[in-house]
Amino acid sequence: MGRVVLVTGVARQLGGHFVRRVQREPDVDRVVGVDVLQPLHHLGGAEFVRADIRQPDIGRVLAEHGVDTVVHMDVHGSPLAVPGSGNRSSVKETNVIGTMQLLGACQKAPSVRRLVVKSSTSVYGGAPRDPAVFDESTPAKSLPSGGFAKDAMEVEGYVRGFARRRPDVSVTVLRFAHVLGPSVDSPLASYFALPVLPTVLGYDPRLQFVHEDDAVEVMRLAARDPRRGTLNSGTFNIAGEGTLLLSQCARRLGRPTVPLLLPAIRWGRSLLQSVGATDFSPEQVRLLTHGRVVRTVQMREVLGFEPRYTTAETLAAFGESKGPGLLPPEAVARTVDKLAEMVGGQPERKPQDEEVGRHG
Repeated sequence: MGRVVLVTGVARQLGGHFVRRVQREPDVDRVVGVDVLQPLHHLGGAEFVRADIRQPDIGRVLAEHGVDTVVHMDVHGSPLAVPGSGNRSSVKETNVIGTMQLLGACQKAPSVRRLVVKSSTSVYGGAPRDPAVFDESTPAKSLPSGGFAKDAMEVEGYVRGFARRRPDVSVTVLRFAHVLGPSVDSPLASYFALPVLPTVLGYDPRLQFVHEDDAVEVMRLAARDPRRGTLNSGTFNIAGEGTLLLSQCARRLGRPTVPLLLPAIRWGRSLLQSVGATDFSPEQVRLLTHGRVVRTVQMREVLGFEPRYTTAETLAAFGESKGPGLLPPEAVARTVDKLAEMVGGQPERKPQDEEVGRHG
């Protein structure tokens, strides 16, 4: 008999994408998708169970279906773009309380042998004295005090506790850089979709992205049967190769920028929300100030995953899906390069020059 995989958060596009993909695995017999909302997209041949992971009933779902693999994707930074999805408070409850209930149910379910948790590189925080590159063991210089970053830290803490209580379960935590793609709904995707991008005056942070197809593929890889002996449990940074400066992102998307003093951005959050920045939180302001870059050696050497898309290619695919910006990216890039040459500087580096080495 094949494996039974339960996936949380399937009402989001990324969760639905993963459900459709994992069904094609030859050793998977059934896939059960769980969410409090009815998905607006197809789940293929998966069975949908409308359930709230914040409630004890999730334990009954695990037992009734004999689930052996749990993929927890219902950890997010913003409400789902579906009417009635709630606000930041309900998101936090789902992230933290929902994870606690799910792990408690997994602990009592003897059939569970594999757990994969979608986390975020936001657990590293964002501070002026951050290291240039984080690896999986690097502690944050400044611990997140709120928002999604704090949720992710709490979630990972509960997962570590579960791993100690159930050493027979293979546990993998995937810390994703910002996932972008045609169907991804996230605060950063909403930010890049703005016609004009507000930036922090005097700062040009480095950023990394993961294409949604790569995110689905690495989760499929992590959810494999641990008895196949090709996967180690642990925590892994997931990011496309290379980095981009925020200014480079804006030019490639054809979005003009409006540099603002940091206090002005903090005070103007309601105005920014009114023009489409749905979650311009303090956490996102820190990202747009200090940036964040992670090392992905463990992803390649231990997990055995090589992303198809670089950071630059991920941004390009996202830009194509959103349509042209107010300014033609090619013309902007040529103008910037010419100005740089006139003042004795260097033109914008090519994507291959921006990339972080595989082992750097």
